Amino acid sequence: MIYTSTSKPRVLVLGLGFGGLESAFYVKWKLKNRVDLTIIAPTDQFLFKPNTIYIPFGADPKEFVFSVRKGMEKRGIRFLQGKAVGIDPELSLVETTTTEGKIPYDYLIIATGAGMQPEDIPGLEDYAHTVWTPQAMLRLREGYQKVRERLQDGKTQHILFLVPPHNKCSGPLYEIVFMTDTWFRRQKLRDRLKITWTTFEKGYIQAFGPRLNEVVEKEFARRNIEGIKQVVVKEVKAQRVLYENGMEIEYDLLVSFPPYRAEIKFDTLPADERGFISTYLPTRQVQGYENIYVAGDTGDFPVKQAFLAFLQADAGAEHLSSRILKKQPDFAFEPVSMCIMEQFDHATFAQVPLEFIPEPQPAVQVAEDMKDLYKVGVSPVWRIGKKMLGVYLPWRFKNGLPFHAGTPWKAMEIGMKLMSGLLAK
Repeated sequence: MIYTSTSKPRVLVLGLGFGGLESAFYVKWKLKNRVDLTIIAPTDQFLFKPNTIYIPFGADPKEFVFSVRKGMEKRGIRFLQGKAVGIDPELSLVETTTTEGKIPYDYLIIATGAGMQPEDIPGLEDYAHTVWTPQAMLRLREGYQKVRERLQDGKTQHILFLVPPHNKCSGPLYEIVFMTDTWFRRQKLRDRLKITWTTFEKGYIQAFGPRLNEVVEKEFARRNIEGIKQVVVKEVKAQRVLYENGMEIEYDLLVSFPPYRAEIKFDTLPADERGFISTYLPTRQVQGYENIYVAGDTGDFPVKQAFLAFLQADAGAEHLSSRILKKQPDFAFEPVSMCIMEQFDHATFAQVPLEFIPEPQPAVQVAEDMKDLYKVGVSPVWRIGKKMLGVYLPWRFKNGLPFHAGTPWKAMEIGMKLMSGLLAK
């Protein structure tokens, strides 16, 4: 350790997304004033990304962005505006673009997230609408408006959805395809609109197992959406997509969730070719560096999702805090995903215990020994649960508190269990 017995351990957190804030707020919640904690991020504005799916249908992007600076100040967390550009794990230094330059740490939490790599597929960046940033969602809104105008003029239109490889969980795109169908139906324009879904996956939302696949198949049939599995995109051209099996599909509007990559690649740490950092699954420590932790999408866990980022952040922060307190941690990371998939007319709830298979390629599957936790349900009531989360999480973060901890979360968790017992199986 760098710090002495009379000094506070220095914890440095990189990133201000779900993983970064949850990690920082959990450590402070656990250790109070026994730690010197700093967050480095390009902005103090937090984006509640799961709800950006509403932007193409008219929501104001400003609804999903809020400052967490007061919450950090309230908990005695220092904030430095800038970004990390390098890590020296041997000297325990992070090189940054902040005014302080190189910053020392005793413990480091990396939560810099994932980005998109559309250039993997020729033409995707030029011709497809993507669903990653609020700006991209606004462009998609413009695309939908043009489709609507053409339908109102009596023309036929075709919206094609595309899931390419290197994307283990394209849940937001599944939400948008269902919301798109409902939105156009409510405007009585669906009869001249064709919607097609193509994916490289063997099953829809493959990472979440057969029950989600069954739900999607039923929804596609009910909504007259053509779904095509196990087709890998080769190239995107203006108004047509070419697939490796020789199939071609024409479109008027193309919507895709591009392949993932790490937002920032740290060459000094063990990582795969896309920059995702290699970790020990239960503790979230970086392989070979016990004082460096990873929370959320920048780690090697294949499924990139907000709830899993919370679980990783809590597990890593619990392990780190327990080391400082010289006690055993109360829990480790167990990947049980929980999500609510919006569809406008109703929503789908899924609780999925996952098993990580690192070799030969990182993958996940439903954990056979935890199948009693595997629950899926479809009901309009789940839309209420999604709205509640959209209120509760900002309230916690604005107050500098972890989302997935404390009495309020325990109460919400009990409510979710009661709902899942009645509305899921």
